[in-house]
Amino acid sequence: MAAVGDSVDNHVNLLKLCVGAEKVEDLLAWQASPRAKGPDGLPRHVTRMWPKREAQLLDGGSLYWVFKGLVLCRQRVLRLDEVLGADGITRCGIVLEPQVHRTRPMPKRPFQGWRYLQPGDAPEDLGEARAEETPLPPALEAALADIGVR
Repeated sequence: MAAVGDSVDNHVNLLKLCVGAEKVEDLLAWQASPRAKGPDGLPRHVTRMWPKREAQLLDGGSLYWVFKGLVLCRQRVLRLDEVLGADGITRCGIVLEPQVHRTRPMPKRPFQGWRYLQPGDAPEDLGEARAEETPLPPALEAALADIGVR
């Protein structure tokens, strides 16, 4: 049990492969397009499954994006919207904060769909100075992350 004055972090994050993107700039370019936005103009990612831990996700959670085996950035999850597809199937629209926060690179093996990511297991955000650096090639970034340098 937490002591009085201790903050208890009850949120949960999502981890998702950024399919078709090799670097954060590819995600930014996609999210700038009208196809990547909901009716309110905010970026959203549409997925088949609805997170069972919705309340925890919406309590400060983020979507962490994996590029070529590395977590490189995150976006705060604002809400979950029902999205009805042309096929008549209702899906989950994960509405995201437009700001992308670059993170310390963290290796992640491939997986399907999305996974929950506990706050203690999530990579740290890069400071403002590091976030403005020119990104390294993905293979070099992965090699540095593997040996714990980045």
